[in-house]
Amino acid sequence: MGTTIEWYDFYVYGTASALVFAPLFFSRVPASVGILLSFATFWIGFLARPLGGIVFGHLGDRIGRKKALIATLMLMGVSTVGIGLLPTYAQIGAAAPVLLIVFRMVQGLAVGGEWGGAVLIATEHAKKERSFLFGAFAQQGSPAGRILATLSFLAVAQLPDDALLSWAWRLPFLASALLVVVGLVIRLSLEESPAVLAMRASQQTVKVPLVSLFRGNTKTVLVGVGAALTVFTVVYARDTFALSWATAEIGLAKNDFLAIILIAGVVQFLVQPFGAVLATRWNVRKAVTLLLVLQLPTLPLMFVLVGTGNWTLAMLGAVLATIPDVMYYALLAGMFAQAFPANVRYTGISATYGLAGVLGGLAPVILQSLLTASGSIALPIGFAVLVTVVSLFAARAFLTLSASRAEESDRPTTHLAL
Repeated sequence: MGTTIEWYDFYVYGTASALVFAPLFFSRVPASVGILLSFATFWIGFLARPLGGIVFGHLGDRIGRKKALIATLMLMGVSTVGIGLLPTYAQIGAAAPVLLIVFRMVQGLAVGGEWGGAVLIATEHAKKERSFLFGAFAQQGSPAGRILATLSFLAVAQLPDDALLSWAWRLPFLASALLVVVGLVIRLSLEESPAVLAMRASQQTVKVPLVSLFRGNTKTVLVGVGAALTVFTVVYARDTFALSWATAEIGLAKNDFLAIILIAGVVQFLVQPFGAVLATRWNVRKAVTLLLVLQLPTLPLMFVLVGTGNWTLAMLGAVLATIPDVMYYALLAGMFAQAFPANVRYTGISATYGLAGVLGGLAPVILQSLLTASGSIALPIGFAVLVTVVSLFAARAFLTLSASRAEESDRPTTHLAL
């Protein structure tokens, strides 16, 4: 529930950046430039995510997962409501986009610490053989938050454009206040992770988790970043870039494409856990390889079908691209949670995921720039496919590193008599 609320806040910004932020906060530049600037503010949230991962990872590894998760939820709620109350460029001039950027950075800080803590609360309460499945439950907050965010904008988009741009766009952001109260009640009742309690009892906590992380796990972090890249690229290629492209150039109505995103979100919610089931009952390496190979044709197909301007075909393309991507996304939680030692685990998975977000969150900016420069969707398609190939090789390498670390930790220590 808490993760759903956090991702609702984060995704509602992505939808707004595609639909309303350009005319509201960047009205003094041409429309295409305004969209690019809007997507740039969207990316700033990802730029702040590694810092959030480091800060809350430090807290989570030092004082506990529960307290860190309460802090991230409160920070996210304050920043999202702040955006909903923000004056526009027409009201306060250049201060408006500056404040928008500040609030977006705070959102990034919060979500940078959210994902790692939620995954660890789930996986560290599970038996080892069920950690992938429990991690997938934490991942369900992402599609649930996306569904709520899309529904909220789908509702206000029914109003005339004048009403949407004058006041209605604020409602999805202000609704966050109610959701945060619900999330806090739930998180305050959580029990601390058994791994944290065990570390405290054995005094295995480290003073500066970030330093300890990079002393022995730098390669794991870097390869993990590559493994997670495709997840960000696919979701924001569909929900942010394609939303703008389809409504501004292809001719699909805002409501129609928001409905496509909603359907894709529902499909994600229903299908995503089966990625963890596949990994649990099959072989993780084979599951990862199969899902990312399937993504190589489905991702270009999505762009081609959206480009037809036919709603049914566009919806089919979005759903087909969603299925392998989200099943792979479900696996990431278990993959990352098993890759780092417990005393730097929160910092490790948060920093890795956050750095991937910095690069992957650039997807709308890169895709829009390629489209603007070439006038063709071919270059954006090529970029998206290239990212998938990179993640395929990185994910396989990541699993190899994780297996090596597990073997070393399980190997008994031999004491030589002198």
